[in-house]
Amino acid sequence: MSAKDTMAEYLAQNPRMIGVLFTLVLLLSQAGTVAAGTNTQIGP
Repeated sequence: MSAKDTMAEYLAQNPRMIGVLFTLVLLLSQAGTVAAGTNTQIGP
């Protein structure tokens, strides 16, 4: 049994976690965009 099968079975038994994982990925992607957008320039 692979980790992919285990995760699929877990999500099938706990469908609410699909929304939680989606929200977590969405927040992490937004945080990455914000972190990449903050550029500081030192010098002229």
